[in-house]
Amino acid sequence: MRTTKSVDELIREAATSQELRRELGPLNLVALGIGAIIGAGIFVLTGQAAAQYAGPAIALSFVLSGLGCVFAALCYAEFASLIPIAGSAYTYAYATLGQFFAWIIGWDLLLEYLFGASTVAVGWSGYVVSWLADIGIHVPKELASAPLAFDPKTHSWATTGAVFNLPAALIIAVLTTLLVLGIRESATVNNIIVFVKVGVILLFITFGAAYVNVANWIPFIPENTGQFGHYGWSGILRGAGVIFFAYIGFDAVSTAAQEARNPQRDMPIGIIGSLLISTLLYILVALVMTGVVHYSKLGVPDPMAVAVNAMQSAEGEPLYWLRHIVKLGAIAGLTSVILVLLLGQPRILYTMAKDGLLPQFFAAVHPKFRTPARATLLTGSIAAVIAGLFPIGILGELVSIGTLLAFTIVCIAVIVLRYERPDLPRPFRVPWMPVIPILGALVSLVQMLSLPLDTWIRLLGWMALGLLIYAVYGRRHSVVGQQTQR
Repeated sequence: MRTTKSVDELIREAATSQELRRELGPLNLVALGIGAIIGAGIFVLTGQAAAQYAGPAIALSFVLSGLGCVFAALCYAEFASLIPIAGSAYTYAYATLGQFFAWIIGWDLLLEYLFGASTVAVGWSGYVVSWLADIGIHVPKELASAPLAFDPKTHSWATTGAVFNLPAALIIAVLTTLLVLGIRESATVNNIIVFVKVGVILLFITFGAAYVNVANWIPFIPENTGQFGHYGWSGILRGAGVIFFAYIGFDAVSTAAQEARNPQRDMPIGIIGSLLISTLLYILVALVMTGVVHYSKLGVPDPMAVAVNAMQSAEGEPLYWLRHIVKLGAIAGLTSVILVLLLGQPRILYTMAKDGLLPQFFAAVHPKFRTPARATLLTGSIAAVIAGLFPIGILGELVSIGTLLAFTIVCIAVIVLRYERPDLPRPFRVPWMPVIPILGALVSLVQMLSLPLDTWIRLLGWMALGLLIYAVYGRRHSVVGQQTQR
């Protein structure tokens, strides 16, 4: 027998809960999604995935990932309009598949947001250090790099000689403090940053298109090296799995459902609107970036800056003015991604703690700021340490597999609830049921299977730790479980 949360009770809770402030409108939610989606994918992972996996065909990887995301986003939109409460996929799974699957997805989301924020912070550090060097301020490499490195070809770890990535840890600390102060303040800062970074991206696309060298696109799909996932069609597939990390923004929108003013109407707008805008920009940037610079030169923390450096005026002079603008835009863009990811994780912990699956420490709301302050401070501290120690590649792959697992479960869950409770009022409905959710689950699973074995091993290790905590604490303290036993 499945131990599930009552959907009717969740809907009533969403309508009556006043612990978290309802401050967010549709534009805030679209900006929140764009704030999280447009960041590491454009400014960091596009170049890395092109260099290692897909070449210029990374643009096709974005199409594939975007298509899978549209399917999953429609499922998220139906759930978010039906159950507008904090918790995202965790809450949706609890209402449909039961407590055990809810725990799995909740624990998986912790991996997604924790390592996601850390990944983007590492990219942020790369751009900040590069920009500071442009204006004559040099940060020692020992204080701006990960002390650990991982070689995917030999599957081995090594030390780099660095001490700690200090800029990456510092930005997480600053944004964690902002999130403790309030959702309205955080949303306002995010809106400003999103406006700046979208403007910078449009500037890059507009000017960069004039410097595209078509020869850099030939061959558009580089020949496979003899190893799965390294160029060829398998490289496009693996590239899609790796850069899928870049699309988790609309997932983060759903974690703020309990802070939306009119969630039934506005959550679908925020989720789908932010995804469509971001996907178009991703494809255009990927084409311009690989057209301006040969893909083999883009495996760096700041590939867009490398592309700008390659742009030359008619007199042969580099476009230094654009380089500064792009780097500042990248810094702003990555800042908003970190902000949204750090916003999402404490709200997952808050909801799990309210259900008794985690200690009540995580459910505490600050009496003045009305934010889950303790959970925010704890997760921010852990994310800062991870960002300071680990390289971006290993973190990005972990986030991708966690995101894909969450999407798969949500796509399955929306089918289950549609057939078990067809009577529920659904302000937004997934079209062509069950075809869209099935396609969403299949695309996500295929991309999961394309990821490296090392990434799967780390996911299984994380899940094993989570199941141990569930067996020792969560199952015994579950509020729903105790109510069922009475």
